[in-house]
Amino acid sequence: MEYWRRRLVFLSCWVACASAHAQAWKPPRPIEITVSSGPGGAADREARELQRHLQKLPGMPPITVNNRPGGGGSIAWTSLNQHKGDAHWIATANVALLTNHILGASQLHHRDLTPLAMLVREYVAAWTHGDSPIKSLKDLIARLKANPSSVSFGLSPALGNQNHIVLGMLARAAGIDPKALKIIVYSGGGNGITAALGGHVDVWVGTLAGTIPLAHSGKVNVMGVSAPRRQPGKAAALPTFREQGVDAVYAAYRGIVGPGGLASAQRAYWDAMFAQATGTHEWKITALEHAWEPDYKSSAEARKHLDVEYESLRKILAELGVTR
Repeated sequence: MEYWRRRLVFLSCWVACASAHAQAWKPPRPIEITVSSGPGGAADREARELQRHLQKLPGMPPITVNNRPGGGGSIAWTSLNQHKGDAHWIATANVALLTNHILGASQLHHRDLTPLAMLVREYVAAWTHGDSPIKSLKDLIARLKANPSSVSFGLSPALGNQNHIVLGMLARAAGIDPKALKIIVYSGGGNGITAALGGHVDVWVGTLAGTIPLAHSGKVNVMGVSAPRRQPGKAAALPTFREQGVDAVYAAYRGIVGPGGLASAQRAYWDAMFAQATGTHEWKITALEHAWEPDYKSSAEARKHLDVEYESLRKILAELGVTR
């Protein structure tokens, strides 16, 4: 409750303080949200829920969602930056925006874009399909210790992202070099989950939101969740890695960026819109349904957050031995 009281105060301040600036710029034509991965995954889920909530705001023009998978998100963010100075174009942002640059997979730095908001944090889960002989985290660690290459892992959309980080933590818990793991990368969570359910990979490592409906259907064996404690709602029955003796705790951010060169009035407009959209009771319900941890940050706060996160991820990836 305290979080939402603070959000209400924050929202009131933003509406009061940013309104004058926001009046200086309003989108005269439709908005496009570019998704950094394929349909059915976490970024796609974020974009479509955000579209739904933003579209309810008075005066908001039509919003479309366009999936541009590939390059671990780099194709989407590079495409976004072709519209410099144009705030009609925004895109989902996640850990891969930082790790792609850290790993040398992309020359695009997060400071080349305009951070607009941090929306939520999201935990990672690992699971096997229902008929797998690997039924638990204990089974998985035993298999890894016996032969790391005997287990195939699926994740999306790129190495070095939150799913890979958590997988590296699990490998370390088993005394295994993360580089020894057999990993298959998919362009989006939708096609990756389909492959994992079909037994094409032994273990899927992906978002908690995508895991919950599968767990409730009985189709998968959930190894654990990367949260510090069990999450509320439909995720309450799913065990954490930590409670099973493995200190694999990590939360990925979900945010929004615009192209580089946005003016202060454009940033002020989006600050006001995102604050309104994420300050409602309906957004709170949406967050609970998807096991998102509310963590709204304005454009200025988002930039600072990404700078800090970039340095933190450099250290994490170096420790996991995946940096070049």
